[in-house]
Amino acid sequence: MTRVLVTGFEPFDQDTYNPSWAAARLLQEDPPAGVEVTAVQLPCAYGESLRVLRKAVLETDPALVLSLGLSPRSGISIERVAINVDDCPVADNAGRTAKGEPIVTDGPAAYFSTLPIKRCAKEVWQNGMYAEISHTAGAFVCNHVFYGLMHLLATEGKQRRGGFVHIPHTPEMPAVAQGRAPSLPVDFTARGLRIVLSTALAHESDIDIAVGATH
Repeated sequence: MTRVLVTGFEPFDQDTYNPSWAAARLLQEDPPAGVEVTAVQLPCAYGESLRVLRKAVLETDPALVLSLGLSPRSGISIERVAINVDDCPVADNAGRTAKGEPIVTDGPAAYFSTLPIKRCAKEVWQNGMYAEISHTAGAFVCNHVFYGLMHLLATEGKQRRGGFVHIPHTPEMPAVAQGRAPSLPVDFTARGLRIVLSTALAHESDIDIAVGATH
């Protein structure tokens, strides 16, 4: 049985629900065949999110870590790169506003996902769902967790792989009702994420197709 850690976030700000955590729990309840998924909820706060993440990695000893976050995307949005900066005018759930601080002092400028992101996206497409490769996870708590995860995996001396995926809102959320975000039912999103997990566990190398943007 292959152990996998999947993280999602607590509700942010005025929301009472976060699909990233709901999707993580669905993956734990119904994982891909041969996979044991542990779902862990992260606080939507700089610093503390990485403390909870590190503890979860050490306790579960996974072969692969997939962190999930919420964003107004149209489908499964697989992140390529995490940058070493917190910089967002929006306060996190602890009330902190970041103004350009490094996530890891003297850390590299960026880390790439170690998942076969193109292969994962292609498999999701071939199963009738929308997926994309994203070239920015922003500079808020999602990127903070993505960078912190990849720094941990790069420096702890274990052969683990990891990455980050943004998922859409669900139809009942306020941002959708207000026309500010597309949506998908969370069980549909979880289907796509199972494909991402299965593909990432089956393949370490990526495929040679062009998916980058021109601008």
